[in-house]
Amino acid sequence: MFGRKVNLFKIFGFEINIDMSWLILAALITWSLASGLFPEYYKNLSRESYWWMGAAGAAGLFLSIIAHELTHSLMARHYGLSIKEITLFIFGGVAQMEHEPPHPKAEFMIAIVGPLASCFLGFVFFLLYGLGERSGWPVTVNGVVSYLTWSNMILAVFNLIPAFPLDGGRILRSALWKWKKDIHWSTDISAQIGSGFGLLLIIMGIIYMVRGNFAAGLWWFLIGLFVRSAAQISYRQLLVHDLFNTKKVKELMVKNPVTVPRSISLAEFISDYVYKHHFQAYPVLSFGRLAGCIFVKQIASIPREEWTRYTVGAVALPCNEETTIGPEADANKALEIMNRTGNSRLLVVSGDQLEGIISLKDMLALLSLKMELHDMKKE
Repeated sequence: MFGRKVNLFKIFGFEINIDMSWLILAALITWSLASGLFPEYYKNLSRESYWWMGAAGAAGLFLSIIAHELTHSLMARHYGLSIKEITLFIFGGVAQMEHEPPHPKAEFMIAIVGPLASCFLGFVFFLLYGLGERSGWPVTVNGVVSYLTWSNMILAVFNLIPAFPLDGGRILRSALWKWKKDIHWSTDISAQIGSGFGLLLIIMGIIYMVRGNFAAGLWWFLIGLFVRSAAQISYRQLLVHDLFNTKKVKELMVKNPVTVPRSISLAEFISDYVYKHHFQAYPVLSFGRLAGCIFVKQIASIPREEWTRYTVGAVALPCNEETTIGPEADANKALEIMNRTGNSRLLVVSGDQLEGIISLKDMLALLSLKMELHDMKKE
């Protein structure tokens, strides 16, 4: 959704990733806790203590968000939806489902378990806080536990706001979907509410900043941007999924694509293909059959003076499931591979025969035309 992500660990079969934007959030939370909240409520502690409390609070919130998203993912798995990874972004987490829920009940159950999990965690931390008070735990420890109690409760309440794609917005979508039997209409309405709510938060943030409360205003402003953007993107993703769910790869591929013979040198490949066609990857043929793939980034690691010594066939890599797809596959499958691997072009193959190439550029061009013509209904 935003940028580069890093894999952290795997749990219950789900990969837990962190978007680089989350580092911004972690730093902001640690700073705001260490310099604002904890000094306000717990006086006369050392500066180091406040910073340790801030770091512990940020880490606890991080784990709480993972638990929140895990419950979404486990419930989605229960309803047969495939979720391979959970990515933490700047203001929360996203369990990335490959498909929309099959029916309104599934949507409701997948959405509601997240806030319920946050409420449960808040209650557990509340019990721990009481135990700490009775047992004489250090104020630094109990202060962090108290923060995690309220942060989980706030996380639950905020997510229940009926603004898509927050959990409350998904609950609203499930109700509208059950009522109208139309997921597109219900998603459109819920996304509009979500977009409007995001705009409201942006305006609130600006008002706070104008009145001198810059820190609070910045938080509301950034959260509003996130919610508004996520709402608009979520509706477009549904339209994209429905459009390409009706298309086969063979309908969108370019036949007779540019291919490279394995016998030419890298110098010839660069001058006659890369500088002419400007692609990042090319299929390599040998006697009319697919022999591999060559990527421009491979050449960068080879000294320029050696480009005349090596042939394309000597450095070409075997084509695999990250660079190829079958002609009968759904176009959505191609998008899923492109999104996962970062490859913008896939070779369409049958056995060792190259049928064509499907590119993200061509798919987006079709989507743009469909949206311009307001022709996004299923065919």
